[in-house]
Amino acid sequence: MNKNILAVFAHPDDEAFGSGGTLAKYAGEGHHVVLVCATRGEVGEIADESLATPETLGQVREKELRCAAAKIGVSELIFLNYRDSGMIGTPENENPKALINAPAEEVVPEIVRIIREVQPQVVITFEPNGGYGHPDHIAIHKHTVAAFHLAADGQYKPELGSAWQPDRLFYTAIPSSFFLEVRDKMSALGMDTSDLDRFEEAGEHWPDEQIHVVIDVKDWVEAKWEALYCHRTQFGPNNLFRRLPEETMKQMMGKEHYALAWPVPEKEMMLSNLLEGL
Repeated sequence: MNKNILAVFAHPDDEAFGSGGTLAKYAGEGHHVVLVCATRGEVGEIADESLATPETLGQVREKELRCAAAKIGVSELIFLNYRDSGMIGTPENENPKALINAPAEEVVPEIVRIIREVQPQVVITFEPNGGYGHPDHIAIHKHTVAAFHLAADGQYKPELGSAWQPDRLFYTAIPSSFFLEVRDKMSALGMDTSDLDRFEEAGEHWPDEQIHVVIDVKDWVEAKWEALYCHRTQFGPNNLFRRLPEETMKQMMGKEHYALAWPVPEKEMMLSNLLEGL
């Protein structure tokens, strides 16, 4: 029986890096995949000035995400219409429309409504550090986790729809070993690895021993790669993940990792996929 899968992220391109292969796999198997994006990435990078200006970047990135969603077979794309908050410590943090300034009592009900409408068996979002400490990633993690639990509470805002309890909540989790492998491969080719330092400085990577699902997506890695290429403003020639040879990166992106956040996993528990037993 086909299932419903809901992925909730902060910016266009978040969906492709950590879970693009997984979403493509499940969509290809006939499951209903819904993607929620909190912002349009209005203050992201512009790899090529011919692609966008700071004023048009949000509109351009929305189109890029629609392109990527089509490549990986997303059934429905929903924007929450908040503004990109920018990296921590930047002036964009102060914008009143920025996601990080949106109160939980506003954002959480929006996600609750979506959960109750979609009725997903599985919800996917960032782990608590948002991969590398981006404030929007951390914010949408917190709001999604709160909404996941409140959606099942029939006493909470019944006007948002009938209560729904998803079976599982997963975090996309890029393990420490991935970054070590990237550094090793770049060093072996005599490449500068200093851009990896910001990931180190953002805090500890997700421990490999806290991974509960490793999904082999090599059969969908081409769709994932095409989705990444849709994000042309972000995935330019100087992007960290385009510096290694393409075939090397495709091989490394052929596995995606998840941590089971709910129900609380038993020690050393491993699942073969997100839907095992459902």
